[in-house]
Amino acid sequence: MDEIHSELVRWFRDHQRELPWRSHPLPYYVWLSEVILQQTRVSQGLDYFNRFVERWPSVAELAAASEEEVLKLWQGLGYYSRARNLHRCAREVVRLYGGELPADYQRLVKLPGIGPYTAAAIASIAFGLPHAVVDGNVYRVLSRLFDIDTPINTDEGVKVFALLADELLDREHPGRHNQAMMEFGALQCVPKNPDCSACPLQPHCLAFGHHSVADRPVKEKRLKVRTRYFHYLVVGDAHRHYMRRREAGDIWQGLYDFPCVERDQPLTLDEVTESPEFRHLLQDRAFEITSISPQFTHKLTHQTLIATFVEIKIFDFSPIIQENNILLVPENEMGSYPIPKLIDNYLNS
Repeated sequence: MDEIHSELVRWFRDHQRELPWRSHPLPYYVWLSEVILQQTRVSQGLDYFNRFVERWPSVAELAAASEEEVLKLWQGLGYYSRARNLHRCAREVVRLYGGELPADYQRLVKLPGIGPYTAAAIASIAFGLPHAVVDGNVYRVLSRLFDIDTPINTDEGVKVFALLADELLDREHPGRHNQAMMEFGALQCVPKNPDCSACPLQPHCLAFGHHSVADRPVKEKRLKVRTRYFHYLVVGDAHRHYMRRREAGDIWQGLYDFPCVERDQPLTLDEVTESPEFRHLLQDRAFEITSISPQFTHKLTHQTLIATFVEIKIFDFSPIIQENNILLVPENEMGSYPIPKLIDNYLNS
C-alpha cells in the first residue's frame, strides 16, 4: 500500500489539473463542484461552477435565490434533481448551521442531495477528515488494481469497494489522496484503451497482469430503456406562445416546455389533432398548422425521448384553459425560463 501511495502522490503532483476548488478548497466550493461534476465532464462543469460562484458567492446567497433562478443557471447540465437538491441543501445549511457546511461527515450525509460520496469528498478535501471517496473513477482504479469482478452497481459491490477504498486511504492526507485517486481515474486509468505502458501503478496492477483491464469494472445490466414519444403543441403566433411548467412526478420537474400529447408510439398529425389533450387545449378555437418539425431524439439514463414539435397558429388569445401550469409567454421572454436541453435544441434549430 505504501508504494501505491507514493506513486500516486508523485503522479498527482506532476499531472493534476489546476481547478478553483482545488486551489481554494473552501467547503462551499468543494460541495458545489462535486454536485456539478456528477454526470458532468470537468471541461463542461468548470464553466457552470464559475457562473454559480460569481452569481452566488456563498451558501447563504445561493439559499436566498429562487428555485427557478437556480434551474435557469443549471440549464444544459441535465439531471435537474441535482439542482433542486443543491438549492434545498443550501437552505438547510442556512437554517441548521448558519450558512456554513458542518465539518462532520454524519451531519453532511443527512443534508438533501449529499450522499456518502459527496459527504466524504467535502469532509476530506475541505476539512481533512479521514473519509474515502468512491466515485466512478475510483471504482475503475480499484477494480483494476485488485482485479475485482464484483459488479460495482450491486449492494455487495458497494460494500466491497467502500472497504477497500477505506483500507487504501492515506489518513494523514485524505483530501490529497482522494483527489489523486479521482484524477488518476479521470486522466490515466481511463475507461477505454488506457495507456498501461505509461502507468506508474502498472507493477501493482493485478488486472494488467491477468490481461483483464478492459473487463474492469464489472456492471450488472440494468433495466430496459423506455422509449417515450412527445408530440409537442407549440401554440401561439410570432409574438407569444403557451408554455407549461412541469410538475412533480416526472422528468424535468420545475422546468418549462410546451403542452404535449405523449404516447408510447408515434402519432400521425390527424391522431394528434383528434387527441383529448389537443381538444382540451384548443377548446374548438380556430387554428392553423404552420409546420411540423423533424424528430428530435434526447437520451436520458433510462429513457429515450423522441419529440416532434407541431407549430400551431391561433387567432384567439383569450385564456385557453384555467390551469396554473399553463402560461402565455412573450417570444422575447422565452429565454428567461429554465427549459430542458430538448426544448433548447428545438428553439435553436
